[in-house]
Amino acid sequence: MRVLGIETSCDETCAAVVADGRRVLSNIVASQVEIHRKFGGVVPEIASRAHIEALIPVVAEALEQAETPAVALDAVAVVNRPGLIGSLLLGLMAAKTLAWLHEVSLVGVDHIESHIYAACLERERLPFPCVSLIVSGGHTSLYHSE
Repeated sequence: MRVLGIETSCDETCAAVVADGRRVLSNIVASQVEIHRKFGGVVPEIASRAHIEALIPVVAEALEQAETPAVALDAVAVVNRPGLIGSLLLGLMAAKTLAWLHEVSLVGVDHIESHIYAACLERERLPFPCVSLIVSGGHTSLYHSE
């Protein structure tokens, strides 16, 4: 199974292709750090506009690097919360379009939960109970999982 993941919750445009739930075939990031540096933080409208410019090239590069044509995808996953509304909508629009066009499943992903589950990419199972520290802007939290 090959899944294209799209992440646009704030100021980075990201796309990755993952095979069989764990093997990362590509991971492309277009950062906006330099764009926002002069403002001392992320400007939501500018972030949205930068996603418009970066989204198609980032997705195309992720698919190319993974040697996976879009027609070979089994699903498209996309961050749908929390985040900047304009940025989220752009990622959702792209993901919905790709899923509809290629008749594959669309999976919504919680940005914060995905940080926790990313640890599963490197190991077969997480040891439970466990504590996870998520440092992600205004959504920084400490989680206890059993």
